[in-house]
Amino acid sequence: MSIPNVILKDLVDAGVHFGHKSQRWNPKMLKYIHSTRENVHIINLNQTVQMMQEALAIIDGVVSKGGKVLFVGCKRQAQEAVRQAAEACGQYFVNHRWLGGMMTNLETIRKSVDRLEYLEGLENSVEKKLMSKSELASLNREREKLLRNLRGVRNMRELPQAVVIVDSAREHIAAVSYTHLTLPTIY
Repeated sequence: MSIPNVILKDLVDAGVHFGHKSQRWNPKMLKYIHSTRENVHIINLNQTVQMMQEALAIIDGVVSKGGKVLFVGCKRQAQEAVRQAAEACGQYFVNHRWLGGMMTNLETIRKSVDRLEYLEGLENSVEKKLMSKSELASLNREREKLLRNLRGVRNMRELPQAVVIVDSAREHIAAVSYTHLTLPTIY
């Protein structure tokens, strides 16, 4: 697989260079800020392109060895894009809610996936006919909740070799989990 070139013009056309208002900034970002225009920071896209190429090289290395990548993005704006991107390339994703311990306690997640599969198998079983409406409604709610939270990691039997996190501030628990596991993490 060849790594696609990130073109500076495409980033400018997408408006990636616009940052926060100059009053709302973190001093740690100083080395990434090119200038300020009309009280808005302009991000140095040359550094952005370089870092994107490095991130793509990491992902390419993982995938070329047959490894898996986990995409994490639970912000409402990113949920659908994360799901589509992960499904398009056959990778894992979490786009609704990061469950604490999802990576450090994989056995518990596997038990939840087994429970989800049991509840889905219940749809066509004789056991379903013996249950009351309230029991069925409760099990259906549980099934929907598990499906919503575990859809993207349902087939995950082992830890992915890398993770891509859309918003590291919002998904700080996921970021900390991967930092402890010393796996490549792309923010």
